[in-house]
Amino acid sequence: MNQQQLNNAFTLFLSLLVEAMPFLLLGVLFSGLLLLFVDERQLMAKMPKNPLLGALMGSSIGFLFPVCECGNVPVARRLLMQGVPAPVAVGFLLAAPTINPIVIWATWTAFRDQPEIVVLRVIFSLAIATIVGWVFSAQADLSQILQPATSRSWKASQVKPEPKASLPEKEDSLPTLLQSGTYLLAGAGQPVRMDATVLQADLAATSPAKPLTYKLRLLLDNTVQELRELGAVLVIGSAIAAFIQVAVPREFILGLGGSPITSIVAMMVLAAVVSICSTVDSFFALSFASTFTSGSLLAFLVFGPMIDLKGVGLMLSIFKPKAIFYLFALAAQLTFLFTLIVNLYVI
Repeated sequence: MNQQQLNNAFTLFLSLLVEAMPFLLLGVLFSGLLLLFVDERQLMAKMPKNPLLGALMGSSIGFLFPVCECGNVPVARRLLMQGVPAPVAVGFLLAAPTINPIVIWATWTAFRDQPEIVVLRVIFSLAIATIVGWVFSAQADLSQILQPATSRSWKASQVKPEPKASLPEKEDSLPTLLQSGTYLLAGAGQPVRMDATVLQADLAATSPAKPLTYKLRLLLDNTVQELRELGAVLVIGSAIAAFIQVAVPREFILGLGGSPITSIVAMMVLAAVVSICSTVDSFFALSFASTFTSGSLLAFLVFGPMIDLKGVGLMLSIFKPKAIFYLFALAAQLTFLFTLIVNLYVI
């Protein structure tokens, strides 16, 4: 790259960063407030039992819990461990990064001249998440697709505790303090295993009795931590977008982006690899608006928040690899089908 190309790439990089950073900050603050001050368990207890309606409601509930793909996985894991039906949890997992006011606002800001992109992104994300969540309702025994730790909590939530249950065998039959692992004392003086689940629950579901200063401190800590993680992803994603725009030959981009099929495949692969936060991915996609089809831009905006490399790594804390493969395959096929229809018949 010559000096002129470097200057152009740096200018594009800064413009993407400046446009996207306010939305990232707003999204982190909003999700932190809801995470610490709203008990989602009371809301989820009112979810419908019908699998299709449950998937639809789970997909829509992200509007009240605006978290990106970095925050939806811990929330979905906690919901499954509390016994929420699979269609609700899977629908939320896939739709929450897109079906929320912060992302919709950011998309509108980026594609104000193409309002159909904003509308179709919401419709497609909601439809795909609902369909995939409904398909997962066919799996009655979730222990077959959940990781062992999540599976144990899910099984426990399905059984009402007996007044005097017999003590289990082996390690659990030992006194609590003699079991392997590290422990801390709970409020009642009882030892509690100090693992990731316990610590996450302490952060995400603070007791109403906790003082406001305690919650505000947790909010500040959570905001700083998320900004460190998501800000780094945003910087990397903006740099990749700027590099591609400047370094890749224009003729190649035009040839790839003009085809109704290859443009969709290319943008889906790019969405999975770049793994940029849904709060700011619309600004990334905007940089390709002049060379790629509308359907391919939608593919990037719909598929990326659902399935990307960063999200797959987080999903492994909930699901076994085969379940993630099913999620990936279903979401990819539906995204390709919907956006291909847009390229051929709509826009």
